[in-house]
Amino acid sequence: MEYAQRTDQKAAGWLSCSSQKLLAYLTTSFHVGIIANVKAVLIIRFKDVAPNGGLIEMVVWRLPEPLPPCTHLFKYRLVYGVHGARIIGFDNEQGKGDHRHIEGREQSYVFAGIDRLIEDFIAEVERWKSAR
Repeated sequence: MEYAQRTDQKAAGWLSCSSQKLLAYLTTSFHVGIIANVKAVLIIRFKDVAPNGGLIEMVVWRLPEPLPPCTHLFKYRLVYGVHGARIIGFDNEQGKGDHRHIEGREQSYVFAGIDRLIEDFIAEVERWKSAR
């Protein structure tokens, strides 16, 4: 079975690019590999640090079965931080399910697919950046 692993770091400068350009890059530019006999499969790994200290990291795994209480087959963490402090975060964990962190406040999140997850994350980051 083939799975996409996005590891290319050519998206440097993401803080200054539009969310549409970043989303297009993350959803169209990838390397394909064959992985066998693995319980969880890494499908997205992206990390970039901007000169101003901003960090964006996205990691998504495909699981063989849902991580309760989630009903989908993904384990993910997407984070935007500045100088070591998490500003925006989307993740899921066993027992807690899908949720997001916005400036220290945790809120539930309705997962509707990986593309939508990335779109929602980028929109929150853009919202935060435009308010500064």
